[in-house]
Amino acid sequence: MTQHATPPGTPRPARSVPSGATAPSAAAPGSAAARRRAIWAGAVGNTVEWVDWAVYSTFSSVFAGTFFPSHAPEAALLSTLAVFAVGFLMRPIGGALLGAYGDRHGRKKAMTLTISMMAAAALVIAVCPGYSTIGVGAPIVLVLARLVQGFSAGGEFGTSSAFLVESAAPSRRALAGSWQQVSVGAGTLIASLMGTILTSSLDEHALDTWGWRVAFAVAGVLGLVGLWLRVSVQETESFRRVEHAERPRANPLRAMVTDHPRAALRVAGVTVAGTLIYYIWVSYMPSYVHVTTGMPLSRALLANTLSLVVFIVLLPFGGMLSDRIGRKPTMFAFAAGFLVLSWPLFHVLGDSFWTLLAVELVGMVLLVGYSANCAVVMAEQFPPEVRTTGIALPYALAVAVFGGTAPYVTTWMSSHGHRGLVWLYLAAAALVGVIVYATMPETKSKEIA
Repeated sequence: MTQHATPPGTPRPARSVPSGATAPSAAAPGSAAARRRAIWAGAVGNTVEWVDWAVYSTFSSVFAGTFFPSHAPEAALLSTLAVFAVGFLMRPIGGALLGAYGDRHGRKKAMTLTISMMAAAALVIAVCPGYSTIGVGAPIVLVLARLVQGFSAGGEFGTSSAFLVESAAPSRRALAGSWQQVSVGAGTLIASLMGTILTSSLDEHALDTWGWRVAFAVAGVLGLVGLWLRVSVQETESFRRVEHAERPRANPLRAMVTDHPRAALRVAGVTVAGTLIYYIWVSYMPSYVHVTTGMPLSRALLANTLSLVVFIVLLPFGGMLSDRIGRKPTMFAFAAGFLVLSWPLFHVLGDSFWTLLAVELVGMVLLVGYSANCAVVMAEQFPPEVRTTGIALPYALAVAVFGGTAPYVTTWMSSHGHRGLVWLYLAAAALVGVIVYATMPETKSKEIA
């Protein structure tokens, strides 16, 4: 990935390496090896960040009684889920402040800050005494830790997307950006795998008392590994050019609003269809099938997990296709596909595992058109001075408003006798996507500085 300590063409003084030590990397900045190393560091760091984020929802039903009065299990679980929702409210704030930090101080510093906060919060949850020990202090600590994680997650997408895309060769920006979503999916799967291992190997008492703490502790330690990887890479060349420029730099938030309002609105518009459809397809579909067809939830979740693995494998190929034919056709295919197929895909569902798996796979293949492109399309909307802010804030707002509410809206529709119209909600989001993707400019060949 393209990373220079000095602007191109400027002689670099030789650096001495102490006897017995090795240089941090033998690859020259800008070389294929350096690009691969940066992609690896960015993707792995993002993966462990999302392990820290996802382990909360994986074990929420287990540790609910630890942080809230256990005499009412349903109320304790609802309180734990409410804390989960609070984390989403912090994401736009994190997107604004950490995005501005990344534009002012560098993508590398912002990414090390986000992963440090996420890992520290996971470790705090792991060791926090329960309600029976410190009373109301336990839920307060949990809320504060989750606020920190939501704040961190809000800044992570913008900084990691900018880092990956800026570090890529011009002809492979979508491929590099696709690893942002690969790492998100991988982090979710790792958290789910930890849940499977611990719940199957520990009895209920052990899981409730200390087993769930092991998961948070492992997530926190993995975060430290991701921190080490991020510290080891160099800053992107795009930011270094801005840093070395003699012109004064405006406040990134103000510059985004005053100088790039259409680009910011476009990022939000690009996000609407993708985040809403993703949350319905990945989070809501197993429950929908379980309730409407009577299929055991475990089988519905298995189909969902298998299709998610296929989705993760396909993402880099989606990025390669976008680099070849463009952002607009691949994203338009995603939205148009869901617009046309939402009704038949929902209505063919029955209690057959193989039918559900086929439906899930069709949706996941279509989702590749969005997820492989979202990071690169958003990065290509802005100059480097405001890039992380321009990605992070509009994206976080759209996710909080549309992605965060998707499970609630679909549950409300189901509980009010409109379960058969969920496909229409999906199609409406796809229609928004069709309009946005058809009218946005193609940016595949754009110089992003």
